[in-house]
Amino acid sequence: MQFQRELLNNYFIMGSQNTSQDPIKVLRAAITGGITCFQFREKGKGAKTGIERLNLGLNLRKLCREHRIPFIVNDDIELALKLDADGIHVGQGDIPVNELRQQIPPHYMIGLSTSTVGESLEAERLKVDYIGVGPIHATATKEDALQPIGLKGLQEIRQHTQLPIVAIGGITVADVSQVIAHGADGVAVISEISQSENPEKTAKQIRDNIRKPK
Repeated sequence: MQFQRELLNNYFIMGSQNTSQDPIKVLRAAITGGITCFQFREKGKGAKTGIERLNLGLNLRKLCREHRIPFIVNDDIELALKLDADGIHVGQGDIPVNELRQQIPPHYMIGLSTSTVGESLEAERLKVDYIGVGPIHATATKEDALQPIGLKGLQEIRQHTQLPIVAIGGITVADVSQVIAHGADGVAVISEISQSENPEKTAKQIRDNIRKPK
């Protein structure tokens, strides 16, 4: 799948550990609501392993393929290859991008988490497809989350790089317009959709707020 900046607009991240509902139903609802990209992040407390994780990934990937939604795998090359993913997302402490490129197909999208101008400039030098910038706000989803950089930090990174940016970290429906106004091409959320009583409605609200930045 050819990477386009617009694919980052409404970026949903989820593993089974992020929802009390059936993750397949949650993803289906989120797709109906207008998400533009999906990242499978099955890690942390309560996450599935082995064949259960693989089977869940296959079902989620099948759903994404049916709706032409990019399917990204978080930090697991072996799993990404088994699932025939569209790309992989890594953090600063994961496998270096140059090593990653040697192990994945050339068409894979590569996303890299950054939280500083320096990391973002290095990501640009490495020619990744996009950067995940944050955390914007404090978040309880990731146990090893960094200190929030806020909208000011996001804006500073935007001023120093032309790379596509998806902002992440504690972002809510109400924040979306401001996040876009401060330089992000899109927003990435986990619990805002995965723990919503109505994932379709929440995804639609995010989509609508992206279209009307303040």
